[in-house]
Amino acid sequence: MEWLIQMKNALDYMELKMTETLRIEEVAEVAFVSPFHFQRMFSMLTGFTVADYIRKRRLTLAAQELAVSKVRVLDVALKYGYDSPESFAKAFRKAHGITPSAARKSGVQLKAFPRISFHLSLKGDQDMDYKIVDKPAFTVIGKSMEVTTRDGENFRRIPQFWDECNEDGTSDKLIELASSREWLGICMCMDMEKEMLTYWIGVEGTPETDAQGYETAIVPAASWAVFRSEGALPHAIQGVWQRIYQEWFPGTGYEHTGGPEIELYPPGDTSAEDYVCEVWIPVMKK
Repeated sequence: MEWLIQMKNALDYMELKMTETLRIEEVAEVAFVSPFHFQRMFSMLTGFTVADYIRKRRLTLAAQELAVSKVRVLDVALKYGYDSPESFAKAFRKAHGITPSAARKSGVQLKAFPRISFHLSLKGDQDMDYKIVDKPAFTVIGKSMEVTTRDGENFRRIPQFWDECNEDGTSDKLIELASSREWLGICMCMDMEKEMLTYWIGVEGTPETDAQGYETAIVPAASWAVFRSEGALPHAIQGVWQRIYQEWFPGTGYEHTGGPEIELYPPGDTSAEDYVCEVWIPVMKK
C-alpha cells in the first residue's frame, strides 16, 4: 500500500509542476526512491517513460488552453517548456495532427492524454519465487545497439535485433565463445532521462577469451534478484517482467540499483511450454 501512496504523490507533484522545470530528482524524492528506480518502475508499470508522460500531458494541457483562450501561441509554447514556436508547433502537430493555431477553430478535434492513476490490485494467487545471488564482475562478449525507449521503440526494435543475430549466425558464433552455454540479453547503459539504452546480445566470457572481433564489456559486481520463467517465449518472460514491477518490487524492501538488467537463455526450444530461462535484476535494500 505504501508504494501506491508514494507513486500517487509523485504523480500529484508532476501535475502541479507541468508549467515549471521538472527535475526527476525532485519527483523521485517525493516517492522516497532513487531517480533511476522511480523512472524504471514508472516505465514498466505504465508503458511510458517519465519524460514521454510529461511531454504528452503538457501537449494535452497546451491544446486545452489554446482552445479556450486567446493567449499567444508563443506564450503557450514557453509556458509548457518549449524554447521556440517552431519546436512547439512540431511537437503539437505530431501529438494532435494539426497546428497550434488550428486548435483555436471551433469544432476542431484534439487528442487528450489523460492523467495516469494507480490502483491497488490484490493478487496473491500465485507465489513468486526468487533468489538473491551475489555475483562478481564478469566479461560479456557480444553485439550491441543503441535504442530509444521513447514511444516503446525498444519493445519493437529488440526482438528485431534478436531475429537479425539469429539469422546471420551471430548467436551461434557467440555461443562457441561462451564460458557457459547460455545467451544473455542485457539492457546496459540505461539513461532513462535521455530515453536511451544500449542493448547487448552476448555471452559470458573471461578476460582471456578471444572475442574474435566482437565487442566486450564488463558487467559490474552486484547482488541480483533472480526470477525463473517457465513457458514459451516471449509471453512467459514478459509475464515475469510484469510481475517483478507490479508485485515484487512494491511488496519487498528492495530497490533497483540502476545497473544492467539481464535475461539468461539456455539452449532449448524457446516455443516449448516447459522452456526455462531467467531474469536477473540488480537490487539493494532500501
